Amino acid sequence: MMTTIGERLLAVRARIEAATQAAGRDPAGVALLAVSKTWPAEAVRAAAAAGQRAFGENYVQEGVDKAEALRALGLEWHFIGPLQSNKTRPIANAFDWVHSIDRLKIAERLSAQRDVHLPALNVCIQVNVSGEDSKSGVAPDAVAALAQAVAALPRLRLRGLMCIPEPSADVALLRARFALLRRLRDELLGAGLVLDTLSMGMSHDIEPAIAEGATIVRVGTAIFGERIRPASIPAAAGSA
Repeated sequence: MMTTIGERLLAVRARIEAATQAAGRDPAGVALLAVSKTWPAEAVRAAAAAGQRAFGENYVQEGVDKAEALRALGLEWHFIGPLQSNKTRPIANAFDWVHSIDRLKIAERLSAQRDVHLPALNVCIQVNVSGEDSKSGVAPDAVAALAQAVAALPRLRLRGLMCIPEPSADVALLRARFALLRRLRDELLGAGLVLDTLSMGMSHDIEPAIAEGATIVRVGTAIFGERIRPASIPAAAGSA
């Protein structure tokens, strides 16, 4: 029997609530980001009708087009894909959040290109917690310097850290990856930065991410279903 987007959203929210209760956390402390990459605007509209307000996109033009098409709904748009310096301007002005900053040049461009009439752009630094050569993200030992530099930029608000650990069936390993991100965040707090976000956990690893302190989980497949990726769209790092 086919399930609707609304029904799948309810199931994901139930998973989040169960995971937070198991971890002794308040469910209100974990926000759900629905990853709508490759799905049409009508799928986003259906999720919005079921009460979902925040959506994540990996591809610049696709995300910009959807944000414009659905502007009247007042949704919150998060860019979560790899960033290229020649694509920062549309991202700077069409999105409310960027989760995937991994170098200062990108942050500087977003800061310079953000419309002064818009609120500060919420940003996270992506950390490569698994040490994969193919994965975007700054090395853990370089996080502190990058965070201090990004936090000093105008038109940006550094909110926290993001990671996409290497997929694994080993829950203990996943928890260790997520715990590393939490420790890095705690070190930044100790250095005086004001941060409130750990963006970590996707459809297959919500529970270990929440156990280690996730405040935003990025979920696509469990809400929208398996993606059929158009040949014109390259594969993005990680899946949701």
